[in-house]
Amino acid sequence: MRTLAVLGGAPAFSEPLHVGRPSVLRPHRVLELIGGALDRRVLTHGGPLLREFERAVAAVAGVAHCVATCNATVAMQLLVRALGLRGEVVMPSWTFIATAHALQWEGLTPVFCDVDPRTGNLDPRSVAELITPRTSAIAAVHMWGVPAPAPQLTSLAREHGLRLYFDSAHAIASRCDGRPVGGHGAAEVFSFHATKLVNAFEGGAVVTGDGDLAERVRAMRDYGRNGDGTVGMLGLNAKMTEPSAAMGLASLEDLDELLALHRERHEHYAAGLCGVPGVRLRDPAPLESNRSYVVVEVDPEAAGLTRDELRAVLHAENVLARDHFHPGCHRSEPYRRAPRRHTPRSLTATEALSERVLVLPTGTSLRNEDAGRVCEVIGEAVRRAPAVRAWASSRTPAAPHR
Repeated sequence: MRTLAVLGGAPAFSEPLHVGRPSVLRPHRVLELIGGALDRRVLTHGGPLLREFERAVAAVAGVAHCVATCNATVAMQLLVRALGLRGEVVMPSWTFIATAHALQWEGLTPVFCDVDPRTGNLDPRSVAELITPRTSAIAAVHMWGVPAPAPQLTSLAREHGLRLYFDSAHAIASRCDGRPVGGHGAAEVFSFHATKLVNAFEGGAVVTGDGDLAERVRAMRDYGRNGDGTVGMLGLNAKMTEPSAAMGLASLEDLDELLALHRERHEHYAAGLCGVPGVRLRDPAPLESNRSYVVVEVDPEAAGLTRDELRAVLHAENVLARDHFHPGCHRSEPYRRAPRRHTPRSLTATEALSERVLVLPTGTSLRNEDAGRVCEVIGEAVRRAPAVRAWASSRTPAAPHR
């Protein structure tokens, strides 16, 4: 094994490997679709590409309705308003901050719940402990495309008369309880950000089997206008453009190939990390994940180094691994300032995951042999753990940004 860069060697990669680098298998197809939109002079306001994209997303999700939007955060804002939610919503702290911000922005109070450490998803028992007369809904997240326990959460919501919806930003083409992600709860929200498995440059969508709910969201995304153009409710401009729909359609056309590629990369990581002490690949295979994320968990006692020390080693090798989602919503602003309101119970599993999880590069920009080299770096870092820790302890802390 070559010498690690932090110990004086050359980096393993001359160009950075990114987590979430956009996957564009056929740029010519994207340009062809955008060219058609330019020829038609229809670039927004529900053009033919948008309508086709919505039909295609609904088919993948196994639902009747899809309302595409400019991004997933706004989609969640529209959804919670269309559902008429009030008061508190129980949700995981272990998620991207947008899940909480969408609630707070709409005047709701996110109440942070702990997760199942095996999956990173909501723990139904913890949810039950946080339900009060002020609770109006449960917001679950399919973390890294691993489906949340929809049947148990559905039963819990029904028992307490609550609405249930899902932040499914990571999870298009995953399956839950034998059904495609997209058809659980009142609705689910997909993200089509550039980093996602299916990307539309930037975009989101509400998918649902409820026609009335879909019509309310559809009106709200266009200033509250009804089908006849009259304004019937409060709304905003949340429309997806035709170029974004073109990118989304091209991405969906390649979905089977993208899924196969991500499975293959995941298998190479699994083989390469097998037997590395203290570094466990979180394997979502039994839960029908789309495998669009490669997530490892670092046990500092068994590995001999911490997650942050391993990340520093990888960054020096031009492998830009990331932590997700440190330090958790409950420890981020503005929620950390009101712990009794947002975090009435301890979140031990969330905080443990926050300190141990690392997300590795995958996707179309990574070759199988690249995944193997990343695993070699990780294995060597663990073998040289004392030297790595000595290097880490000798580093001068960076000056704070001003």
